[in-house]
Amino acid sequence: MLKNRIKGILLIFITTLSLFILAGCGGNQSSNEKTVKVGICGANDPELEKVAQIVKKEGINIKIVQFSDYSQPNKALADGEIDMNDFQTYTFQADWNKKHHTNIVALGTTVIAPMSLFSKKITKLSQLKKGDQIAIPNDVTNEGRALQLLQSAGIIELDDSKIPNLHDIKKYNVKVKISSLDAGQTAKSLDDVTAACVNSGVASDAKLNPKNAVYREKITAKSKPYVNILSANAKDKDNPTFKKIVKAYHTKEVGDLITKEFHGYESPARNCF
Repeated sequence: MLKNRIKGILLIFITTLSLFILAGCGGNQSSNEKTVKVGICGANDPELEKVAQIVKKEGINIKIVQFSDYSQPNKALADGEIDMNDFQTYTFQADWNKKHHTNIVALGTTVIAPMSLFSKKITKLSQLKKGDQIAIPNDVTNEGRALQLLQSAGIIELDDSKIPNLHDIKKYNVKVKISSLDAGQTAKSLDDVTAACVNSGVASDAKLNPKNAVYREKITAKSKPYVNILSANAKDKDNPTFKKIVKAYHTKEVGDLITKEFHGYESPARNCF
């Protein structure tokens, strides 16, 4: 009887010790996993979701945080609410840093997303006439990009400003009326205006087919300032975890998905220049 009781006590002790060791191992495994909050602007980001699947194997858990307009992801990044963001261009980032005294840096390129002129009322540029209204984004960089788009389409002529605004229009080849509004509202404005310059992400969310655009931005070496980037605070520019996320973005697997999913809305930036 005594031997049986001793055996029973030993069995309980060994079982308890085993459970403790297993629990300890499980806790270490969980603590090794790194969660990275990445902000995006819009409803979805399939290429980032693919990146998340790739880096998951390396113990990196990407949590995608959605924002509704371009004014939010950089503020959230600077405030420490997110770790990285995936929505802006080099030009937008530089302008934001200058205006808000932040120190946000580019970690790597993602995609090039041509801006397009869309319309529900015309199908070609030659149909534009005097008095027609064209909506463009109202933030500095996208406004400048939209005006350059209209210039390349032959609608207006600009002076030599690096980032033009409405005051830099020196000639209207077509006497249109140009108004600016939040970039996220440009697609929605198509019921009210003749045409609108719409960013690729906004166009994609609004299910606008790039093949039906009245005019599309041409990708050249001059397009580089408008390449989209992954960004972080300067203190994290050498973060090894973040570098793995950038590396995953540049894989053929992600590049093929971008080409397949976006049907011309976007192209892998590493293949453009």
